[in-house]
Amino acid sequence: MRGLRLALALALVVPAGARADEPGSPASGAPPGAPGPDADAPGEVIVITGLRLPRSRDDVPAAVTVIGRDQLRRSPHTLVDDLVRELPAVGTFRRSSSEIADPTSQGLNLRGVGPSGVSRALVLRDGLPVNDPFGGWVYWRALSPLGIDHIEVVPSGGSALFGNFALGGVLQVLSRPIEGRSLDAVAVGGSLAMRRFAARATERLGEFGVELSGEALHTDGYPPIVAAQRGLVDGPAASTHGTAAARLEHHRGASTAHAAVRVFTEALDAGTLHTTADVRTATYDAGWELARGPGTLGLQLFGGQQRFDQERARVSADRATASTASHQRTPSNNQGAVATFTARPLGGHAIVVGIDAQRVAGTATDALAPLMIQPGTLVTRAAGGQQRFLGAFAQDAAQLTPALELAAAVRLDAWQDLAARRTLTLGDGSATTTRLAGASELQLDPRLGALIHVSRELAVRASAYRAFRAPTLNERYRPFQVGTVLTAANDQLRPETLWGGELGTQLAVSGISLQATAFGNQLRDAIANVTLAAPMDGATRQRQNLGKARILGLDLDLAWRPGASWTVRVAHTFSDGHVTAAPAQPALAGKRLAQAPKHRTTVAVTYDRARIATITAQVRYLGRQFEDDLNTQPIGAVVLVDARAERGLGHGCSIFTSVQNLFDRHYLVGRAGIDTEGAPLTFELGLAYHAPLAPRSR
Repeated sequence: MRGLRLALALALVVPAGARADEPGSPASGAPPGAPGPDADAPGEVIVITGLRLPRSRDDVPAAVTVIGRDQLRRSPHTLVDDLVRELPAVGTFRRSSSEIADPTSQGLNLRGVGPSGVSRALVLRDGLPVNDPFGGWVYWRALSPLGIDHIEVVPSGGSALFGNFALGGVLQVLSRPIEGRSLDAVAVGGSLAMRRFAARATERLGEFGVELSGEALHTDGYPPIVAAQRGLVDGPAASTHGTAAARLEHHRGASTAHAAVRVFTEALDAGTLHTTADVRTATYDAGWELARGPGTLGLQLFGGQQRFDQERARVSADRATASTASHQRTPSNNQGAVATFTARPLGGHAIVVGIDAQRVAGTATDALAPLMIQPGTLVTRAAGGQQRFLGAFAQDAAQLTPALELAAAVRLDAWQDLAARRTLTLGDGSATTTRLAGASELQLDPRLGALIHVSRELAVRASAYRAFRAPTLNERYRPFQVGTVLTAANDQLRPETLWGGELGTQLAVSGISLQATAFGNQLRDAIANVTLAAPMDGATRQRQNLGKARILGLDLDLAWRPGASWTVRVAHTFSDGHVTAAPAQPALAGKRLAQAPKHRTTVAVTYDRARIATITAQVRYLGRQFEDDLNTQPIGAVVLVDARAERGLGHGCSIFTSVQNLFDRHYLVGRAGIDTEGAPLTFELGLAYHAPLAPRSR
């Protein structure tokens, strides 16, 4: 604590000067000199995710939340999953940060729609999917905050515009634009031997713009297993990651082209001997856009190679010894394309039509390490296949009167599983390959929304929608283990579908803005990790389709600016999700959805004065939830306090410090056979540098 107090004091007493946290600084995550969205500042905020075209947030007939450049700069958190979880409507499968959590537990859910390791929401970066194509989870640490302009969250069914994965909504990360020559750098050190270095450089040469960026982070971590259950094989969960990216843009007249290549590596020690996870990804994309007259035509190509390796342990009952139980390797690849056309053919109408396609292929291979190998002992299990997706959509957003706006969208998706097979190898070297049945289906997803401006200050909006998510190759073919619990795959899974709606109001008056949204969702064939009546090949749980689940709730978001230097934000999400029908598992009817708290609240107060400092204090409440589908393993509620302070040093430099879990609360994040807990009190101290120069052309 003495070191923490010293770090906070140092950040506050440094002599005032020019700030490095102005737009474009490493701390802000906003483009230099660009009017990026700021959800707290007065004036119009332009968003693109709600309608898949640029529109004022106040004119979108759906709830849209923006994490603007100032909120990114002020946040006590650095990693993107921690940043977005400051919004109560946003959750990941487990409460733990991606700094120590296995990537497969980092699926995104919005408003409590079916939390699991697989995302029930689509994550985009500049319009292209970020979700792992094989598993559906998100590699949050591959999204360096240094390159983010702002984040948009639409927490309602988005398949009518975005197709698969947008079951519960869409979260989009928008990159900082390349506007000229600039250099950003940040160096951070902190508790748990954490150190982070990141840099971003841009240049514009005539019609071309170039961006190079990279980030490296290491932490020795903390012991995630609770002290009472910890043994000799348990220790800190260390992790390391690195990113490198290059982006090129070309502008000529009405034509724009771009290309990008990104590489990401991550190595995680889960805190128990022989329990690790490693990730290697390389992704690429290229696009072209042409604006002529009232219309704009866009084309994007994307793809990547991914490899996920995971080692799991066999641990003695007293946790004194451990050995490797299995080593799993999952290589996968994907290729895709998106074409869109937007136009304003008639007064008051804005249309967008498009088509997209993606191919995914991958195989999970388990090299098992039984204690004793007999001729009939299973030693290797491999399963995988391919998925293909094709979708076409159309939307008309019409302003029928100055006070009334309607948006109607519909999308047809076709998806197919094919070339699936499973190979089992026994101890005598014999192997048996079984071709698995394929699957294919058509999905039609509509969405209708309306917005009525009752007055300049008050608007009412409503929407109804249908959305879907196809089971991933991971869910169909890859078993997984967390702690002592092994969950089996299921190649008979069906797609999840959701019917839902929301009704909300937005009010802006006298420095106060308020959004209140009531929502209801009916989730059918939800895929859940279901406890088996009897073990199956060592597995005690299996992925299965439930009958139906219902999620009802309310979002509240209040922003108040009592003065030019002060901002107060209060947000709360109430989400009540229950299983309403489970024909195959009647005992689940009436149970709450696992990993879904009823209540989440965030209160943040920020003081921002250029010549003094920027200080944020934040309180988060995470309600009680259950680890398992039978609701027998509760995870208690917790209140967490975080803070951040920054002070300009002059000449483009600033010093900042942040603290997470200020009061060192102990709280559970998982109970999969053994209890794990969240991070203790941690702090960081860092320097940021930003040196923008005037744009150049040659």
